[in-house]
Amino acid sequence: MSLVTIELNPASAPRATLIVLHGLGADGADFIQMFDALDLDAVGPVRCVMPRAPERAVTINNGYRMRAWYDIAGSDLQRREDEAGLRLSTQQIHALLDREIANGMPAERIVLAGFSQGCAMTLLAGLRYPQRLAGLVGMSGYLPLAEATAAERHSANHNTPIFLAHGTRDPVVALARGAAARDKLQTLGYAPEWHEYPMEHSLCMEEVQDLNQWLLQVLA
Repeated sequence: MSLVTIELNPASAPRATLIVLHGLGADGADFIQMFDALDLDAVGPVRCVMPRAPERAVTINNGYRMRAWYDIAGSDLQRREDEAGLRLSTQQIHALLDREIANGMPAERIVLAGFSQGCAMTLLAGLRYPQRLAGLVGMSGYLPLAEATAAERHSANHNTPIFLAHGTRDPVVALARGAAARDKLQTLGYAPEWHEYPMEHSLCMEEVQDLNQWLLQVLA
């Protein structure tokens, strides 16, 4: 099943695409404000694609149906991972990347980004994608199926720039989980750019500004 998307298209032909994956219970529209805050004029016209995860029952929320990339069984994000859901969403995100490339955007001009669950999916799908992407952005999230990463990652994205950011007061995804993702990636030979901010499970203007500068570098 293809993903429903919210798309922001520039007036002229885009020179890059930013794909942003939302967090649990969101729908993508919450990142319109973040995209509006970015100043990427130096790159040229940029297209923004915000896919919506399918609705599913989420165990930790008493089985309530909401938009989610995968199920969460409990607060321990390392145990009882929803591998089937993670892998299905990976396939859907890869299909979305394939569609963007088929529509004329080279893979090396696409940045895949995500917040919370979206961060998890960015790292999971991005590291396994068979074409080199411009960059991966993980905000307030973690690395799922961490022990399978070494065997399943694709060499095409071994040197892809990675931006990781996390709030020091995050009560939802602890800072230690984000730091563990950073450390795991480093042991695998990646060089993630790490940022910490005095915030909870959210975004802040300083983070958006740092992301802006990083995007200008990777899309230059």
